[in-house]
Amino acid sequence: MTSTPIEKYALLSDTRTGALVSESGSIDWLCLPRFDSQAVFTSLLGTEEHGHWLIDLPGGAVVSRRYQGNTFVLETTWRTDTGTAVVTEFMPIVEEEGLLDCTDLMRMVVCTEGQVDVRSILRLRFDYGQATPFFRYSVLDEEHNLGEVRAVAGPDSVHVRGPQMGFDDDSGAHVGEYTLSQGQSLEWVLTWHPSYRDINPCPDYSFALQHTQNFWENWAADCDFTGEYEDEVIRSLLVLRALTDSLTGGIVAAPTTSLPEEFGGSRNWDYRYVWLRDSALTIEALVESGFSDRADEWRNWLLRAIAGDSSELRIMYGIRGERHLPEFELEHLSGYENSGPVRIGNGASEQYQADVVGEVMIALETLRGAGVHEDEFSWDMQKSILEFQEAQFHVPDHGIWEMRSEPQHFTHGRAMMWAAFDRGVKAVEQHGFDGPVDRWRELRATLRDEIMSQGWNDELQSFTQTYGGEDVDASLLQLAQIGFIEYSDPKMLSTVSRIEDTLVDDAGFLHRYPTGTGSDGLEGSEYPFLLCSFWLIEQYAHSDRLDDAREKMDSVLAVASDLGLLSEEYSTEHHRFAGNYPQAFSHLGLIRAA
Repeated sequence: MTSTPIEKYALLSDTRTGALVSESGSIDWLCLPRFDSQAVFTSLLGTEEHGHWLIDLPGGAVVSRRYQGNTFVLETTWRTDTGTAVVTEFMPIVEEEGLLDCTDLMRMVVCTEGQVDVRSILRLRFDYGQATPFFRYSVLDEEHNLGEVRAVAGPDSVHVRGPQMGFDDDSGAHVGEYTLSQGQSLEWVLTWHPSYRDINPCPDYSFALQHTQNFWENWAADCDFTGEYEDEVIRSLLVLRALTDSLTGGIVAAPTTSLPEEFGGSRNWDYRYVWLRDSALTIEALVESGFSDRADEWRNWLLRAIAGDSSELRIMYGIRGERHLPEFELEHLSGYENSGPVRIGNGASEQYQADVVGEVMIALETLRGAGVHEDEFSWDMQKSILEFQEAQFHVPDHGIWEMRSEPQHFTHGRAMMWAAFDRGVKAVEQHGFDGPVDRWRELRATLRDEIMSQGWNDELQSFTQTYGGEDVDASLLQLAQIGFIEYSDPKMLSTVSRIEDTLVDDAGFLHRYPTGTGSDGLEGSEYPFLLCSFWLIEQYAHSDRLDDAREKMDSVLAVASDLGLLSEEYSTEHHRFAGNYPQAFSHLGLIRAA
């Protein structure tokens, strides 16, 4: 089976989970009921046998595909020799006061011209394709050819209501074939709910499309960004909202796991969790675009996740604040493009990464600056994580890129520690909060002196990835972003020059750091990291290189999917996306750069 290119997938989201729909009409990835739940459609990481749901027009071709306005309602137009049809699919948004313990996905086909044949192939498999469910089939309305497929395996139950489908013993799938004339339509609703509860009566879905459209459009209308790249920014903000869980306020890094950073390689990680770093950067982007309400929800999530245990601060948590995310492999799946292993959970959750407290403190300072009320619990939490930071002051770490080699002192991480204490000082000086400000000033000064002496290489005339090292790292571009150094400082400009010479590929895309040497504890290499290119654009824009910034911005945006989505990485060799998708990191980088 040839893999569908990652960029050919559309995201559907109900802000609790997300589905990936290929351009050819197959849902190849869907975890129910949460982003980090087990998948019921897993062919993205295996084969069709591991679950998918295809709706297509045999012999036809897709002539256009788009989101309806500022929504995640996908509209795909098909054309055959005999007619034209439009497929509309989305995950209904339920008003929060009426949230049910279920998750829906709707797919509709309307013949708009002539006559068309439509095919549905539904292959439900639970537990990432390992569990074949028990099926029960019932006829709902014989006159209108409506039926229901119910699938049950362990705690999960999925039922699909719509045009009747028959079970094909050979393929293990429910298959339906239909003919539509102009004006005729078909409609399916897939619903998840706990298997140990009775099925809810079929709700009225007649307003589901309108309600969902209104939800997304009303949310996007609050964006106060205007000007160049406005459409790209709004779509990126929508992606960040789609990855924010409505029930908890947690923001997942991506809705997928194990999409490879190198085709055929083993750098495959589970990103369906809440990284404090990624979330903090997302909050900054949301607040600066006028969305402080969602940011406040994330702060509340942070308070619950950290609770009174800041001495054991984690770099990532589960969507509900779970602390332990053990990593294991699914050996029955070959992986996307045969890039195994497929991993569930993330071992990096056990790492210490020195930059995380700084990222969080910067985000919370941004919230304060936006006028979001700071209560005693929030400030007490910030004081406690600064205590954690001080307790770890001399401890080497694994860095922002989650190296799986021996811990070191990373210059970026030490600078983020500087930023953490700096924001603590500013909270006292500018906002009147209490705290050991003299001690924070002392630690801030110590870090500055240390970074300028040990993180700077006089011979190479650049900051370096690690103390005493010689390599550069794209994360050094954040030194100016956090205010540690001016964008136009000669030391910053000479560091940028080295980054350009050593990390920018022939097509102008930026790698995170030199790979392939084993220094990160991993085999193989990886492709350019899209966030890093946006960081470089930001640096150009702030240092009087606007023409260079605009040229690079346009070249990066040119590789976005036809729906405006970005993955983690882009292979300039294969002209394809790589890594988990869509990626919050990439989209928040776009917003900042714009």
